[in-house]
Amino acid sequence: MNAPAGLLLLTGGRGRRLGGPKHLLAHPGGGSWGGHLVAVFAAVFPGGPVQLLGEALPDRPDLAPLADPRQGPAAALRHWAGLARAHPERWWVAACDQVRWTPETLDAWHRAAAAADPRAEHWVLARHGGRLQPLGGFLGDGLVERLRATSSGSLLSLAEALPSLVLEAAGDQWLDVDTPEALEAFRKNRPGQGTLGASTSEVP
Repeated sequence: MNAPAGLLLLTGGRGRRLGGPKHLLAHPGGGSWGGHLVAVFAAVFPGGPVQLLGEALPDRPDLAPLADPRQGPAAALRHWAGLARAHPERWWVAACDQVRWTPETLDAWHRAAAAADPRAEHWVLARHGGRLQPLGGFLGDGLVERLRATSSGSLLSLAEALPSLVLEAAGDQWLDVDTPEALEAFRKNRPGQGTLGASTSEVP
């Protein structure tokens, strides 16, 4: 039986606005930002497959990273789709700067995604604050080959090229920490629990 979910964690970004690679920054809960997200995933999906796309995590030396072509997240996902991988029902595709996730918010998000897409035939995305959030969504494993065949240059165009569902979502776990101001706010405020709306829409 396939695992209900796997984690694909993007750790290959070149941004240095926060003083260093974001996946290596220290998380208030302990370890690195990337290590925190791996721990959150493992708490909800024990034994689920974890793949790093980009750089290694010092606090998780057991996870060998896959190469990232360093041409942006859309190109990274297409590259990953052509590599050998495990086959869970769906993949949680997360960025290393989405560091406010907790086991509780991830479990609630997975339950909502699985209820909306029980056969894992879509890329289930969130709309948060009126903006579509491709990263943090659940990608059905059966769509990975189709992802590989796309030529989309952005995450939003990837979402348009694949069968997608959009769930209205709330909660600060959807907020990237990608500026010094956002980092300061993150360090001052404990991550919230967030809520999920009930309405859904389909992206053609």
